[in-house]
Amino acid sequence: MAQSNPAQQHESQLHGSTSAKGVGGYLLHRAKPHLPPWLGMAGVGMAGALGNWRWEGSAAAGVGLTLASVALTGATWWAGRAASSQRRLHSAITVAAGSAWVTGACLAGPAAGALDDLYLMGGPVLALSWNIRMLLRTSDGAGESSDKGLLEKVGLARMQLGQVRVEPNRVTVPYAIEGGEGTNDDVSKALPRLASAVDVPTSAVRNRRDPDSAARGELVIVPRDMLKEVIWYPGPSSPGGSIAEPLVIGVYDDGRPLQLTLPQAIHLLVMGVTGAGKTEGAIDVLCEALTRRDVAVWLSDPKRGQDLGEAFPACDWVVDTPAGAEIMIEALKAAIPARQKWLGDHAYRSWEPAAAEQQNDPAHSCQQGTACGCPGMPYLLGWFEEAANTLRATDDDVFTGIAQEARSAGASLVVSMQRASGYQISTDTRASLPSSLCFGVDERDAGFALPSEVLDAGANPGAWGNKRPGYCYLCSAGVDEDLWSTPSRTFRNDPVTLEWVAAAFESVRMGIDAVTAGAAAGVAGQLYTNRTAAETQEDDTMDAEPLIDAEDANIDPERELPEDEQGDDTPIFGQDAGHKPDPAEARQLLAAAIDEFEATGQMVIGPKDFTDWCDRNGYSRPWVSERLKEAYLEGRLADAGRGRWRIVPQMSHA
Repeated sequence: MAQSNPAQQHESQLHGSTSAKGVGGYLLHRAKPHLPPWLGMAGVGMAGALGNWRWEGSAAAGVGLTLASVALTGATWWAGRAASSQRRLHSAITVAAGSAWVTGACLAGPAAGALDDLYLMGGPVLALSWNIRMLLRTSDGAGESSDKGLLEKVGLARMQLGQVRVEPNRVTVPYAIEGGEGTNDDVSKALPRLASAVDVPTSAVRNRRDPDSAARGELVIVPRDMLKEVIWYPGPSSPGGSIAEPLVIGVYDDGRPLQLTLPQAIHLLVMGVTGAGKTEGAIDVLCEALTRRDVAVWLSDPKRGQDLGEAFPACDWVVDTPAGAEIMIEALKAAIPARQKWLGDHAYRSWEPAAAEQQNDPAHSCQQGTACGCPGMPYLLGWFEEAANTLRATDDDVFTGIAQEARSAGASLVVSMQRASGYQISTDTRASLPSSLCFGVDERDAGFALPSEVLDAGANPGAWGNKRPGYCYLCSAGVDEDLWSTPSRTFRNDPVTLEWVAAAFESVRMGIDAVTAGAAAGVAGQLYTNRTAAETQEDDTMDAEPLIDAEDANIDPERELPEDEQGDDTPIFGQDAGHKPDPAEARQLLAAAIDEFEATGQMVIGPKDFTDWCDRNGYSRPWVSERLKEAYLEGRLADAGRGRWRIVPQMSHA
């Protein structure tokens, strides 16, 4: 016969007959859950009486019973490791008291001494304590049941939850998975379903793994998004301080400051789709960096100052073309060994704030035993905004060497782009950028900026896209790893603030050091040495652009055309027309073309840059390639890799 469920039985008992039989059945039904402790008490008494009949006065039995009592208590404690601490302690005390009484009763008799009184008083107390625990657990039991039901829904039925910690806008729940029944990876996979079950955004549920266990950790739930409120940049966090101090660029979702320490971050990848707040994040970082006393900034901005133009006056060097970015990269390559040598000569294993001061410490001197008094060397920040443009014009691996060597030279790279995919930046370069500031991205691109363990912990920048500008994750050395998967938001900022910072802290910032400047001038020539004048000249040219080409400026339109000269060819079908220079003259023309490239600031060249020259003079690109190799052997060019050559500046220009 099919049995009715407990709810139906309870309903029938409430509304059924009120006869003595019905009342007795109801009371018996209500008493049954509370009988086990009393039955256990009776069993202990019977065990003591039977044991006394068998082992009264036996020394060997006393040893055995004592060992059994200790073993049973220890087994109870071990078996309760997954239960709450209160239940575990209660169980161990009950077993220890019962087994101790049985041992005494078996050896001396249940009624010997105070054993009978202990049984009659202690037994009911222990039994009632379990009854009271059961009564008080009525509401908790519902919670336990609902928790189990929730965990079953999300596929984590084998997971045990620990004591819940409730903090302002944060709930932390320790968890443990039964051995062999699952891992932390299963918890990470279930996070979206868990977020759905508790009705919060996916990014509001995170998994903090225990680094010493594959089956333990903490679930962190943030029920309310505290980042929705815009916070404007509050001003410099450490005006006049060192770049080695943290830059405060925003807040986490629990109100803690979002801090980035560049010398610890080493190199930074900034990534986010259009409209995700990447530019405001850049302004936040620059606003903080440009208020520090010991940093110099080299900035490549293909957007020509559209967003970061207010920072240009505060930077030591700014370029805004692909050719300029290419030569800035070459200058960084040259500056790194020069800076490393200076730091090594002054006994610095890596850059530190003291390296930016005048070297008055004999321990940091390039002269043995005495203070050298050399000027200091500022930290160098190479910032490449919209780096995808630079990479398309150069090579996807162009930053790799710099990223691998710049740390010991007191230099950091910031590479900002929308997608750091393998089509735009090499995997070696991306691996050499150990820190990332990831704004909203396409869901498929999150793995390009964030480590897999951060994504497994619940980080999900793909959920934002460009719908929540400024929302980001920061993964960097010097930041607690628990915060890597914690959402944050950069300050709201504007170019006016950046312009104020650039002007107000001009006297605070130290200038570029002679070592770095010399290395840059040795590579970029007048593109670096005349960088301020070049910017002014460019602005003037834009204001008054000539209406005719410079080469045509002195032509008299009324003058008769010249007669044919010796060497001119008569145009014949199938033959080249015009005067073709001899080899010596061609080499001179090529040398002049190289000088012209240097004069215009294009310091990295290749055969493709001579296309127009070849068309004018009737030479092929292979011929130009051979002449460029000759110029390399003569020292006029240096190998820039990838079939391109870097112009070595003339001494007069340097």
